[in-house]
Amino acid sequence: MTHGNDIPQSATTSAFQIQAVIAFAVSLTASVIGVWNLPLDSWQRGFFGVTLLFLVSSTFTLAKVVRDRQEQTTIRSRLDEARVEKLIAEHDPFKGVA
Repeated sequence: MTHGNDIPQSATTSAFQIQAVIAFAVSLTASVIGVWNLPLDSWQRGFFGVTLLFLVSSTFTLAKVVRDRQEQTTIRSRLDEARVEKLIAEHDPFKGVA
């Protein structure tokens, strides 16, 4: 059984965080340059720009929802585990036997 600080936590390494930031920056920059250089009217280019902006913001929202759900599940399992440990600790099999 695990107790308090024994629960493993997945840590994000600096290298992974840097890789994610660089990948995001490169993909967003390439997309913006691509939209800017399309042979379209300015209103069509603006439509693609707004679409790109909406895609990026909804991606951040989706990532937050997934993370929040994962954290909620982790917290719920920790609470359930603590309740079971408390019940086991309080259980006396010889209670009432004289």
